[in-house]
Amino acid sequence: MNLINKIINIVLNIIPILIMIWLIPVIKDDYLLTVVYVGIILFCLFIKKERGDVFIFIFGFFAMILSEMIFVSTGVETFVRNTLFGLMPLWLPFLWGYGFVVIKRVLKILEI
Repeated sequence: MNLINKIINIVLNIIPILIMIWLIPVIKDDYLLTVVYVGIILFCLFIKKERGDVFIFIFGFFAMILSEMIFVSTGVETFVRNTLFGLMPLWLPFLWGYGFVVIKRVLKILEI
């Protein structure tokens, strides 16, 4: 794969994450935002699902719940929106989980 194709593939993989981040201030309801995130993630996995994507998503989802819980409980991070366990936004682990999938895909594109 040449450099231009690699860049295009990386950008195409990052676009859903950018859309998800852009939606945070647009959709104020955490539950609705979570449903939209799940829809985006399912759509992206339907369009292109690679081996290990679901495992990486689940790993990132739970690893980041644990990490964010530690960050919040130690005062390193605070959230105004705290619909998950009263600590963080409900949609955040979904964003992180799919972020892990994108990182895996980008590393594969870069052949690292």
